[in-house]
Amino acid sequence: MKSRGLVLVAEDEAQARRALCALLEEEGYRVLSVADGREAARLLEREPVDAALVDIRMPGMDGLALLEQLRDQRDAPPVLIMTAYGSSEIAIRAMALGAFDYLTKPIHFEELRIQLERAIESRRRAAELEVYRAEEKAARETEMIGQSPAMQRLYKLIGQVAPTDSTVLITGESGTGKELIAEAIHRHSPRAGQRLVKVNCAAIPETLLEAEMFGYERGAFTGAFERRIGKFEFASGGTIFLDEIGDLAPSTQAKLLRVLQEHAIERLGSNATIPVDVRVVAATNRDLADAVRQGHFREDLYYRLSVVVLRAPALRERREDIPELARYLLRRTAARLKLAPPAISEEAMEWLKAQDWPGNVRELEHCLERALVLSRGGVITRDHLGGGGSGAITDPFDAVPLDEGLHAAVERLQKRMIERALAQAGGNRSRAAELLKIHRRLLYDKMRQFGLLEQ
Repeated sequence: MKSRGLVLVAEDEAQARRALCALLEEEGYRVLSVADGREAARLLEREPVDAALVDIRMPGMDGLALLEQLRDQRDAPPVLIMTAYGSSEIAIRAMALGAFDYLTKPIHFEELRIQLERAIESRRRAAELEVYRAEEKAARETEMIGQSPAMQRLYKLIGQVAPTDSTVLITGESGTGKELIAEAIHRHSPRAGQRLVKVNCAAIPETLLEAEMFGYERGAFTGAFERRIGKFEFASGGTIFLDEIGDLAPSTQAKLLRVLQEHAIERLGSNATIPVDVRVVAATNRDLADAVRQGHFREDLYYRLSVVVLRAPALRERREDIPELARYLLRRTAARLKLAPPAISEEAMEWLKAQDWPGNVRELEHCLERALVLSRGGVITRDHLGGGGSGAITDPFDAVPLDEGLHAAVERLQKRMIERALAQAGGNRSRAAELLKIHRRLLYDKMRQFGLLEQ
């Protein structure tokens, strides 16, 4: 009979050790056994076992210390911890140190058999992960995924605009990949060998944004101890990507307009004009045309930015891309978390395709990362996906228990909506208030009520 794998049993009680070895050998495993942690560590240095069963309490070196030693080893086997002390602290510490799972004594052999099969399968997938890592290293992180008609149209437009020097405005909802589009434009442009400099206009305080973009001279303001060049000057010869352009203050809008008109900047504290050869790509999740009508955005700047407009499609507009996109995101996330690349069940994939994903690809990626962690490298099922995406097939309010009471249910809904809005707005409270269509002061009050200010 073909061996099912090589297993190490580290157990200081001789009778229990012999019983485990006998049962495992009957199941077709080859077994190595030791009586203490230090001996287990020495054996693992020279024997590439497929999995290890390790008792938590052993002389010399206990199971947790052995786990800690194995944690940073690249080819360490999956470890199943065995313990007669099933406390929450031991369980949490064991899992945090990288245990595949833990089993409480007396050991139920059927549970052990199942977990051991899963552990060895995870090791097999870890080998596949090395292949995926090589692929990910060779491929650009900026790869856009999808073959839907909406994405094909976008690819065509990127290909048409990239070789030019035209200013591009990328529109679309949060999480649709506007930054990836900007990277693709730069990568396929004649400026690809030069810098792509990114500026998040919403993340930098208004008082600092001008200095960040245009630079400053020594002594221009308190704390300006030396000259500093700005993002535009740094990007000269390449491309500058202005993300969240709709959040620019009016004064900065005026200075940006001048740069686009004159292809030159002035550092703060200087009257010298510095020419800059830079291509501008901007992005926004706002309706800038509506902002112009309301007087929040300069009309002349809008027309300067929107020479070519590309729209990033929402994920719900290209559901047919979700399977390919989900598998790509899972491989990439697994490589980052050093987990085996998982499989995903057909039921789970159908559920993913049925959701609206208001947070788009970013929300899908977070949902899949949570599922990957919970599945621990196994098959991702519907249960691992939680409540993610808002477009559930059934009415979510049907699941609200009546005995919860109206006020409690409303408060829970308010808290969840505020959390989602903050996530979608990247933590920007002003934008989150806009998404929720409430005043910023009310948002602060609600965040304080629900304990969200401390998070």
